[in-house]
Amino acid sequence: MLRTALRNVFAHKARLLMTVLAVMLGVAFVSGTLVFTNTVSDALQKSSAKGFDHVDVAVTAQWKAPEGDEVGKPHELTSAMVEDSAEVPGAARAIGVVTGFTAMADKDGRLIGDGFRSQGGNYWGTDDPRYPLTEGHAPKGADEILIDAETAKRTGYRVGDTVRMSVDGPVLEPVVTGVFTTDDGNVAAGGSLALFDTATAQKLFGKEGTFDEIAVKAKDGVSETALKAELDGALPDGTMETTGTQLADDQASMIASSMSGLKQGLLVFAGIALFVGTFIIANTFTMLVAQRTRELALMRAVGASRRQVTRSVLIEAFVVGAVAAVVGLLTGIGIGAGLRALMGTFEATVPAGPLVVTPGTVATAFAVGVLVTMLAAWLPGRRAAKIPPVAAMSSVHARATTKSLVLRNTLGALLSGAGVAVVLSASTMGGSDGQVPMAIGAVLLIIGVFVLTPLLSRPLIAAVAPVLRVFGMSGKLARQNAVRNPRRTAATASALMIGLTLITGMTVVAGSLQNAIDRMATSSIKADYVVSMANGNWLSPDVARTLERSDDVSASSPLRNAPVRIDKQTEFLTGVDGSSIGELTDFPVRDGVFEVSGTRIVVDHGTADEYGWKAGSDFTLTYEDGEKQELTVAGVYEGNEMFRGIMLDTATLAPHQPDPIDMQVMVKTPGGASDAAKDRLVEALGTNPAVKVQDKKDISNELASMFTLVLNMVYGLLAMAVLVAVLGVVNTLAMSVFERSQEIGMLRAIGLDRKGVKRMVRLESLVISLFGGVLGIGLGVFFGWAAGELVGSTMATYELVLPWGRMAVFLLLAGVVGVLAALWPARRAARLNMLQAIKAE
Repeated sequence: MLRTALRNVFAHKARLLMTVLAVMLGVAFVSGTLVFTNTVSDALQKSSAKGFDHVDVAVTAQWKAPEGDEVGKPHELTSAMVEDSAEVPGAARAIGVVTGFTAMADKDGRLIGDGFRSQGGNYWGTDDPRYPLTEGHAPKGADEILIDAETAKRTGYRVGDTVRMSVDGPVLEPVVTGVFTTDDGNVAAGGSLALFDTATAQKLFGKEGTFDEIAVKAKDGVSETALKAELDGALPDGTMETTGTQLADDQASMIASSMSGLKQGLLVFAGIALFVGTFIIANTFTMLVAQRTRELALMRAVGASRRQVTRSVLIEAFVVGAVAAVVGLLTGIGIGAGLRALMGTFEATVPAGPLVVTPGTVATAFAVGVLVTMLAAWLPGRRAAKIPPVAAMSSVHARATTKSLVLRNTLGALLSGAGVAVVLSASTMGGSDGQVPMAIGAVLLIIGVFVLTPLLSRPLIAAVAPVLRVFGMSGKLARQNAVRNPRRTAATASALMIGLTLITGMTVVAGSLQNAIDRMATSSIKADYVVSMANGNWLSPDVARTLERSDDVSASSPLRNAPVRIDKQTEFLTGVDGSSIGELTDFPVRDGVFEVSGTRIVVDHGTADEYGWKAGSDFTLTYEDGEKQELTVAGVYEGNEMFRGIMLDTATLAPHQPDPIDMQVMVKTPGGASDAAKDRLVEALGTNPAVKVQDKKDISNELASMFTLVLNMVYGLLAMAVLVAVLGVVNTLAMSVFERSQEIGMLRAIGLDRKGVKRMVRLESLVISLFGGVLGIGLGVFFGWAAGELVGSTMATYELVLPWGRMAVFLLLAGVVGVLAALWPARRAARLNMLQAIKAE
């Protein structure tokens, strides 16, 4: 039986090639994902570990626990603590560390990095061991800085050049006095690092006389644990000491955790490709077994047992799966390397490091390739073994019994009904509560539809009969061939159906979200522009004052963040210009009036419900300076994802804020939004690289960019599943042509020319592909609607938007898939020798 199985593998090399490709693509996706994520994770971990080479123990400030109605604040790390740390017996040195956002512009005035990775810090003394200088000297005073070597390489800055930059205030133009090397992960990821002398850094980052961290290096022979114990005893309460090893381990865990989400997402799509491939494998082995029915029956007649017949099919599957696993693993390694290189095109640089192919990746590739193939082949092999030899030789088994069809359709109806019920039930749940039930319902519905597909194929394909009649006899034969073997048609169409279901569902949700974000931005904002920091941090109050004085601004208001205590809970209210906020925003008011002045405030409906407030309610809060004040709720407005919480007049808030923090500034211009008005605002702010000026469309696009990026990634990843589905259509048609060789020969003999044969095969492929496309788009719209119901429970502006244009493109894509997939089988069918085909068994 082993020799027979191996002979069959080599005897049907061309037929099994498509199966090998289907399995190989799935394995390549899985192994490529593992190689890519392991490589990036390893590179980031090694890079971050190098960053702790000069730190044996890090001292940080703990957060003060609030007492009563007080607002909590952090302890401070002072210069005296740095000196005390350096004087403990086991310490070789101690460095005070200051860091903060620093926007640096390139030579064209554009911000380097994406804002979050643009950082600044302090250079300790004249020879900081953390940052080895490659040229130049340490900075002295506010007019000198150091830049990292990667930024110098990317921008072309050299020692002696002037650089435009900003922290949170006016534009600075210091001179580059040196270039240094660093293992900072932000720099490796495409960001920038600028270093000032310590006093300048403390002043710029609002930390005069204090530090964010104290990095302590141990003397030779002193362990991290011993140094940590010495520092625990030498430093006052309110500090926390952490060893460098623990910092590196924590950083590695954070990197692994952040990469796990990406890995899981990619593996989901790999699973989809394998799931689609399983249909193709099962379909292929079903047809191969059917073609060898008489051969298997003869083997049974001469003494082979059912188990031996099944085993021979599984041996074939094992060989195919092993070959596909090897090729898929090698291809996956290439995919992993390609994905890593591709990250550079998205300005997401990865630190240098070797390609990581772990034993686990190799084992996973073989397990996936072999197990998926053998599981898909097991049912056809078992079904063939159960056929009595006499029935097999006379082909009595060829048609499914009425009992089996009834059983299949009943099971499919039950699964589909259960799936629809669970999805509908989940759509009524709120937010994350409905995600798991909806996923379960979606799986049940897809499996149910797959089981029912043979039943659905006849009426749906019959619906296109009038169109096929236009193509004469070729069209009639194509329709009959498509419904002749409903199970084969179903398996082929289902592969395409799954890919289009996911693509359509994601498109529906993404389009509806874009519409919801547009409505949110346009409905709640009447301001022409919103000014904010490039990294999302707070603005200097000078920005609001500058804009208020500008002749190009008719109304403006800062959105000032302030922590307060209400009923012993910390809340963050928003300080606004009470006289202007009504001109700049437009919120539906549920109760009372939208009035912000003095001690009268407005609050969003969520916060009002939480505290039981309504218009006219009074409450007492405690500011961060410890002062208490009684406020009155003037109105309750309908908040959204962009604006919510308590709004208080800045005139009332300012006396209680020693260090005001503005998150944004809303601006209205006399002539409305225009490119010229935007340019004037940018110039009024000193063409500051740290500050961005956005109109409503910019805000909407920024909020939607994440969804757009995800959608584009989904399109790219699901293209793998569609490619596997194309292979399935090609495979089915090629084997169907082989199976119908005698029939095609007879058709040629009675007058159907080669062009007619080609047209027949192409139309059959087109019908099957469009059948899968219709099912996929229909299911995708249903799932998109259901997922949107979950989103709508947390986003008031969400409503279903059907992308008719894109759905038409998807249906057209299904048709193109059918036409392209039929090219080779149609050509093969047309070239059959009619006499040899008629004599074929």
